[in-house]
Formats: sequence, C-alpha cells, structure tokens
Amino acid sequence: MTTTDHDLDLNALALWGAERVPTALFWTVSGSHLYGFPSVDSDVDLRGCFLAPLRDVVGLREPPQTVEPKDVLAGREVEAVSHELGKYLRLLAKSNGYVLEQILSPIVVAGGDFLARLRPLARQCATRQSYHHYRGFLATQRKLMDKDPVLKAKTLLYAYRVVLTGVHLLRTGEVESYLPTLAEVYKLPFVPDLIERKKSAEFGPLTGTDVAWHRTELDRWENELDRAYADSCLPEAAPLDELNEFLIATRLPG
Repeated sequence: MTTTDHDLDLNALALWGAERVPTALFWTVSGSHLYGFPSVDSDVDLRGCFLAPLRDVVGLREPPQTVEPKDVLAGREVEAVSHELGKYLRLLAKSNGYVLEQILSPIVVAGGDFLARLRPLARQCATRQSYHHYRGFLATQRKLMDKDPVLKAKTLLYAYRVVLTGVHLLRTGEVESYLPTLAEVYKLPFVPDLIERKKSAEFGPLTGTDVAWHRTELDRWENELDRAYADSCLPEAAPLDELNEFLIATRLPG
C-alpha cells in the first residue's frame, strides 16, 4: 500500500489533531482506510501517542493516559485515540497488534520524524506473542458473524483482514494490514468483490452470499493462524530494555 491509496486530506487532519492533542508525538490513520476497504460513509480513525509533561508524570496525580477526541471534519466523522507514551510503549512491549499496525501505518498524518526513530524498535516487537491479539480479534469478529441476523460485508472483511495479517506476521515478521495485498499473496480471489460491495455502504447487508462457505473458509484460516504460531521462528518477547531506554530518552532529551 502507498500513502496515495486514499482520499484523505492529511494536512487538514494534522491540524485537527494538533488542536485537540497539542502534545501528540505522531498521528497515523488506522481502520478501514488502512485496511483497504473504506466506504463512502466510513469515518476516519486517527491513532497515535502523546507525551505528558514530566512534572505531571513524577507528581502524585497521574496524568490522563488516554484521550479520545471526536468531531466532524469536512463532513466526515473523525475518531481519534491517543495514549500517553508510557502506556503506549507498555502495549508495544506486549506485541499488541493494534499498536504495531498504527506505528507502521503508511498513512502518516503527523510525527514522521518521531516514527522514524520508533519504527525500527517497533519491528522488533513483532513477536510470537502477537498471535494472541490476532486470535482474540478473529474470535470477536466471528462472534459478530454469529450474532448479526444478516451478514455484513464489513464484518466479513474485518475477519479476513485480521486473520491474514496475523498469519503473515507470524510467518514473515512483517506487519501487513492492507487486505488487497494480503488477498493477492494468499490467493483469496473473492476479496476484491467483497470490498466493492462494501464501498457503497458501511453497514449494508451482504445479500446473496454463501455464509456457510465463508465460515468454512475462516475455519481454514483460523487453523493456518494456529499453525503459523506453532511454527513461527519470531522472538518470544519484545526488547524491554530498549523500549525502556527509548522512553527515558524521550522524556529526558539530552
């Protein structure tokens, strides 16, 4: 995926984020725009982290750890989530897939210099333990499939996206979130049609679809995810000492 595979005004989003989280270290785009299947009514998911003032960090009153501003920009809803750097790096230390995808997102809104320093370290946090994030996310999507009276393209695409990202990470160590690329690599020729059907409406029903076939296909990929975990040669844990030093160096520059 390239940063041109979207219709987002990155400069306007950067200004929007700076106004609401002035101490943000970076913003990237996540969600359906990152995954390659935004709809005409998709909102924009901004993700990143911020640096709390040192005085607040060392004081008795713990500063806010997460801020979640929301608003409408040029007629499109923007939902942002930003964690304080300490919390963010603790999540990264657990090989959290959400955090890995945010840091390595090619759609950079702000903080490119900071990401250039963080990304080499983040890549070392793609470990075997990332499996648990993708396994849990897949289980959640499959429960939604069972719960919804009518299957939605969005639900099905999220299920395929998360399981393929997990398989790819465990096999290669690379964080690839863009579903069209994953579908091409792993030969899922039906994915482009699902994406086209979702584009017209974010929450529209997926009529005329063989739901039983997709359940069987997801069973197959769930087994592939388990097999990739069992066979993975990735490290067992993230580099905690390096993450700790990165945090200290950012809080105490020089």
